[in-house]
Amino acid sequence: MGEARPDGRVERGNQTRQLVLARAVQVASTEGLDGLSLGRLATELKLSKSGVFALFGSKEELQLATVRTAVSMFVDHVLTPTRSVDPGLGRVWRMCESWLTYSRTRVFRGGCFFYATIAEFDSRKGKVHDALAATQTGWVTFVEETLEEARARGELVAKTDISQLAFELIAFMELANAESVLHDNAPGYTKATKAILGRLRDVAADPALLPAAS
Repeated sequence: MGEARPDGRVERGNQTRQLVLARAVQVASTEGLDGLSLGRLATELKLSKSGVFALFGSKEELQLATVRTAVSMFVDHVLTPTRSVDPGLGRVWRMCESWLTYSRTRVFRGGCFFYATIAEFDSRKGKVHDALAATQTGWVTFVEETLEEARARGELVAKTDISQLAFELIAFMELANAESVLHDNAPGYTKATKAILGRLRDVAADPALLPAAS
């Protein structure tokens, strides 16, 4: 019996879906998830409107798929580089550095996709709100776990308040992103880098494990 051949229609549908979502995450990062419409994306990409509607079915499904795509891109640019470093302060610093690079290099043209869209949906109810809330919770948990690994290895002082430290590091990163997007400049990233390193040195068992101040 010969091998089953891939269904060309399914493959084309997957390619179209990826094309639409690649555009959708960029639009949403600057105009919000409410700025998305199946008709608009089909027109901009010169695709069949009926074909695009068949792939997603509704605006809400498009929004949810867009969030999932953004999560995958965030993992590639922030979480994967972080995990490539051994647990400890080196991993903590790589995590912060990777996030700042993700924002500064405009992986999403509107800066951090999640900073923009969470502000849009934070007071709403529904599946999109819940999906964004889950991503934010997952990110905070990742930061806390990365810090806890460093404390468990003796690289952070034992009395370090991990939850508070995670909150502060995330705040430094998000403010750098917000300032950069609003003013179309980069000084905020330098300030955030200095603030993060300073805060980590405050709680490091051996500050020499962190990069030297620039």
